[in-house]
Amino acid sequence: MNKRINRLIKCGLILTSLVAASAVANEDRTKKDLSEVQNALEQSQAEYNAQRKKIASLQKNLKSHELDIAKNAKALNMAEQSVKETKTQQKELQSKADELDKKYAQFQKILAAQLKSAYMAGGDDYSKMLLNQEDTAKFERTLSYYNYLNKARIEQIEDLKDLQQQIVQNQEELVKTQEKLELLFDEQKRRQTALLNAQSERQANLKNLQAQLNSTKSSINYLKENQQTLVTTIKELEKEKTQKIELLGLNKSKGKLDWPSKGKLEHTFGQRKHGGIDWKGVLIGAKEGTNINSVHNGQVVFADWLKGYGWVIVVDHGEGFMSLYGHAQTLLRDVGDMVREGETLALVGQSGGQASSGLYFEIRHKGRAVNPVKWCKRI
Repeated sequence: MNKRINRLIKCGLILTSLVAASAVANEDRTKKDLSEVQNALEQSQAEYNAQRKKIASLQKNLKSHELDIAKNAKALNMAEQSVKETKTQQKELQSKADELDKKYAQFQKILAAQLKSAYMAGGDDYSKMLLNQEDTAKFERTLSYYNYLNKARIEQIEDLKDLQQQIVQNQEELVKTQEKLELLFDEQKRRQTALLNAQSERQANLKNLQAQLNSTKSSINYLKENQQTLVTTIKELEKEKTQKIELLGLNKSKGKLDWPSKGKLEHTFGQRKHGGIDWKGVLIGAKEGTNINSVHNGQVVFADWLKGYGWVIVVDHGEGFMSLYGHAQTLLRDVGDMVREGETLALVGQSGGQASSGLYFEIRHKGRAVNPVKWCKRI
């Protein structure tokens, strides 16, 4: 009996040892698993932070490239205007040259006729009349006539000389205008090449940025940050703007405003974005370089690069109404400028990380976004 009890005790002790050993093994394995999870989490967090830093760096490069695009596009726009003005000037000078040539030919024709008439009258009439003084009164009249003709011829010759000098000066101006036009064409080509190069660099940078965004979970945060940046900027503008002039707002223009740029509505007001965010404006698909026009009279209160929206310009229309234009290629107006309805503010572009060209357009009243479709004319 005692032996049996001793055996049972030994078995119990062995079982207890096995259970204890199993528990220790499970605890060690759990701690090891926890350590591995923590290490993986730390590694993932480090990779995520590194990606965020790289994205920030790419955004900075993107802004730099878009700044180059904006500068070159604006310079190209000015060069094109100079070419147009120079061509007009050249056309006016050529018209003047044609007119002077015609006048010169007429002068030559008149003077030639007079010389021919004097020759036909005979060169010895004057000496004959001088010797034959039977009719003194007739001689004096004839002498006065000859003096008048000679004076008229001298004046015409002087006019002809002045006309020749005008023609020479006009030709010199034409040459200078042509040289200026050739320089402008060279500048235009250089600016066009610089613009294409900047756009190419921007496109490569944009692809890299998109790849980074797609490989992380920061896309939603990226959109939310952009949205918050825009809302914060609008609120700051509401506080900081100054009413230097009286503006009448948009209340009387509801449903009558022209769209800032022609194109198809790619995204509409209230449409769902990624991450559960609604569109606060509309995205108009338009060709790069197309004019962006002010929808109403107002004053520019913001004109700068904004993360997620690229080159942005905001116009205050008074009575709490503002309009916003984003993703521009370049801005043609500055803060403080007064603009009239239909005046060009900027050019359509792809700034702000857009894959295709277009215009982001908002209308806000007292800081609250309203549907532009209800304020603009039906397309």
